[in-house]
Formats: sequence, structure tokens, C-alpha cells
Amino acid sequence: MDQPSLPPQVNENLLPNSTLAIVSLVSALLGFTFVPVIGGIVALVTGYMARSETRSMPPKASGDGMATAGIIMGWIQLGLLVVGVCCAIAYFVFILGWFATSSGQ
Repeated sequence: MDQPSLPPQVNENLLPNSTLAIVSLVSALLGFTFVPVIGGIVALVTGYMARSETRSMPPKASGDGMATAGIIMGWIQLGLLVVGVCCAIAYFVFILGWFATSSGQ
């Protein structure tokens, strides 16, 4: 009777860090400082690519935590962008309404 063979155990300490995970983390950090919109989008794209790389069977690279951190920070940046755009629209609507009512008097 043949036993099914299990995938070989891979020691994560021997795996190299995923370059995509590093790019995701760095671009997410840069997105909070220098390149807000582009950094968040790059962090999301490379973060999801890195997670598929680190969660494959057998894993090709380590760095799942860095990829997850990049994804979380990328979504936070996009959420802040949406809130900022909504606040800017509300501000301009308020200013236009104020000018419209004050010019009629």
C-alpha cells in the first residue's frame, strides 16, 4: 500500500525575502510621505502579488508579513484619499452656496 506523499517541508528561514513584499512595504511607507496616490496603488498591487508568491505550495519566498503590511497601508491610503476628496467637494459646495447667498443681498 502506497502512502500519498506529502509536500516537502520547507524551512522559511532558508527562503529569501520576496522582492515584491519589500517593494510593497517600501511603496506603502513612501505613499504616506512623498507619493500618496501612486504609492498606495503600487503597495496594493505588489502586496497581492507577493502574497500569492509567499502562500504558494511550496512557498517560493518568505515575507508574507511585509506583503500584508503593505496591503493594509495601501488600503488605508486609498481610504484617506476618498475621505479627503469628499471633504474637498463638501468644502467647495459650502463655499459656492455661501457666495450664492451673499451675492443676492
